[in-house]
Amino acid sequence: MSKIVVFELVSLDGVMQAPGRPGEDGRDGFEHGGWAAPYADPVMGKAAGESMATTGALLFGRRTYEDFYSVWPKRTDGNPFTEVLNNTQKYVASTTLSEPLPWINSTLLKGDAADAVARLRRKPGKNIVVLGSGKLVQSLMMRDLVDEYVLQIHPLVLGSGRRLFNNGDPFAGLELADTKTTTTGVVIATYQRAMSRKITG
Repeated sequence: MSKIVVFELVSLDGVMQAPGRPGEDGRDGFEHGGWAAPYADPVMGKAAGESMATTGALLFGRRTYEDFYSVWPKRTDGNPFTEVLNNTQKYVASTTLSEPLPWINSTLLKGDAADAVARLRRKPGKNIVVLGSGKLVQSLMMRDLVDEYVLQIHPLVLGSGRRLFNNGDPFAGLELADTKTTTTGVVIATYQRAMSRKITG
């Protein structure tokens, strides 16, 4: 069985919206696009590389897929991620896109996204990693399909923006499997699913 791994950049108050650059996602008047960029360092790059080594496929929602496609295939600066992203199998959850998808090695999931991901998860193979794609992650959490969270927790409070976890999300017991700290104060925490725990008191 494959593992579904959610890989996210989040602020200390849980915001995941538009970490990469200004203008990335201005929904709801969000004005802090690009908040994660000043915190990039070699430790973070190494962690991303290690994650890619265990990745068999990437999973995107429509918005994140289109955003990645608008940036990464055009990068010619010798970074190691463009080739990996191009060559890795990419699954896309969308009700508005149609095939053929523009980015090589991309497949549109048919029907209900959570059902399609559940079928992928049952197949043997490497990890299936979700990048960004907040709405898709929410649907996977509701179906208890997330096996692992890799959270790059940045030392800043944004005070607004779309968050990874929200009121109404289902209860999930997690265990801390690994932690790293970057030179810029980002904590990279890996949480894996644990036995359900009931909170009383």
